[in-house]
Amino acid sequence: MKGIKFLLPTFVNHSRRILSIIILITCLLITTVQPAFAGLNDDRYDGNIFVVYAGNGSLVPPAQTLAQTLAQHKPAILTFYVEDSSDCKKYAIVISKIQAFYGRAAELIPINVDSLTNQKSYEPTEEGYYYSGGVPQVVIFDQAGKVVFNQKGQVPYEDIDDSLRKVFDLLPRTESMTLKRRPLNELSGELVP
Repeated sequence: MKGIKFLLPTFVNHSRRILSIIILITCLLITTVQPAFAGLNDDRYDGNIFVVYAGNGSLVPPAQTLAQTLAQHKPAILTFYVEDSSDCKKYAIVISKIQAFYGRAAELIPINVDSLTNQKSYEPTEEGYYYSGGVPQVVIFDQAGKVVFNQKGQVPYEDIDDSLRKVFDLLPRTESMTLKRRPLNELSGELVP
């Protein structure tokens, strides 16, 4: 019994020291760790803009290069962006919408401008050949590899859709039926008239 009484004060002192250290570390973490602020309206890097702002991580990295797509005679949609631009952050949702409607028929190739190599000149099969110095930028190629659309800025989805409708020989939006999505369930997510 004498031994237990002797060890009890030592155990209490160690417990207090450990508790004091835990409280000190917690206070340091609370005062020194800055919260992460992802801002749609600022020019700070927040991560992959397609994941953070469009909820679509399947766009980056692109599945194919421009050279591979042109060799297959498949329509291509090049989009130039930077991840620390508020304009590109806002435009990410439009790129995701393009993929939703045309992703199986055309190759969507998002290119981070910061990843382009510094060269004096590019070949017409290289993405850098079409970059004009501003972001966001959208360039559309038809099946023959001809540029049919090339615009900088936050181009409305409807302008891109009109160009892609010509590439795929679809009816203009004014003459086609509006498609609506069925309620999503485990079995089907198809479009219906």
